[in-house]
Amino acid sequence: METVLQYIKAFAVGGLLCLIGQVLVDKTRLTPARILTSYVVAGVILGGIGLYEPIAKWAGAGATVPLTGFGNLLAKGVRKAVDEIGVLGALTGGLTAAAGGIAAAIFFGLIVSIIFKPGDKS
Repeated sequence: METVLQYIKAFAVGGLLCLIGQVLVDKTRLTPARILTSYVVAGVILGGIGLYEPIAKWAGAGATVPLTGFGNLLAKGVRKAVDEIGVLGALTGGLTAAAGGIAAAIFFGLIVSIIFKPGDKS
């Protein structure tokens, strides 16, 4: 039963984030790229002030997988690096924390582009 509850929490929070994004696409003149960037920045801000971590602990993958979770990961990495090595950590911490995810995205993007031969829609 505990596992089912975790799935429901993840679905609810992830669904809410997607709902907000869809409303922004439908009701504003914001481009999808600006909305995605705003999600990352919101995750950084909420993570930086300590509000995102309780949400992520409660919702699990529903909060850590979306772009806001990536922003939170960047903020957490910067905070940790600044504590360990000082001011230089502000420049290196975010990339160090997110390096695995960034590398995986590049790798799998390459694999998909090789398999599916991307091109124009025409």
